[in-house]
Amino acid sequence: MNDLRTAPVRVMAHLVAGYPTDTLALAAAEGLAAGGVSYFEIQLPFSDPSADGVAIQTACAAVLERGYRVAEGLAFARELRRRYPAIPVYIMTYGNLAWKPGIERFVEMAAGAGASGLIVPDLPFDADEGLSAACEKRGLVSVPVAAPSMGPARVAALAALNRPLVYAALRAGITGRETAIDGDTLAFIARLESAGPGKAVGESRVLGGFGIRNGAQAATLAPHVHAVVAGSVFVEAIRDAAAGGEKAVFEAVKKKAAELSGFGQ
Repeated sequence: MNDLRTAPVRVMAHLVAGYPTDTLALAAAEGLAAGGVSYFEIQLPFSDPSADGVAIQTACAAVLERGYRVAEGLAFARELRRRYPAIPVYIMTYGNLAWKPGIERFVEMAAGAGASGLIVPDLPFDADEGLSAACEKRGLVSVPVAAPSMGPARVAALAALNRPLVYAALRAGITGRETAIDGDTLAFIARLESAGPGKAVGESRVLGGFGIRNGAQAATLAPHVHAVVAGSVFVEAIRDAAAGGEKAVFEAVKKKAAELSGFGQ
């Protein structure tokens, strides 16, 4: 977390690796960087992405139809680290893909790609198959995912682990649909911040996402989180601009990234 960019709003931008083509995926990443995002969250395409809405599900399916492999997704992450060394890369995937080569080996592969951490939504913090231990061994951050449906005792147990980052899914369900940032949302984030010794005063460790689609939402959420996470809105921008080629994708993604980060104001 030491080499993040400075922006009015820290944005973690979600991209599906290889979507819709390798060339256009790189154009999208270029647009995100130009739009001021602070983090890349790179999703390895998966056939059954249980936490994702229609836009990301469709993107994953389209990439997999090309025979896309995990190694190609990691190569994409590695290329982003080479091109944009000031923007940390977090790899998002599902337990099946991490389990297949073995958790230790998968974390080693992610570290070799230059990843700063891993987000695996279907491996809960208290039954993660050794993911957090493997990440700690390799110097990566294992980012657990919390949802508002979690009971108070479970939220407290997660907060007490004092992980460097926690991903807060701001509502139950799947990604894509717009989320209202209300009092309940902020109370949930506050519960996740109730950590033990070692947390820097005034420094949030929560990544807040699910349904972030516009600058107003991002600006409302930003004071309460370490970074605002947006995904489906970028995937949709890429999808809608893809027919226009690299320049169209770059411009569409840059515009949305600038809106969310505050650079477009």
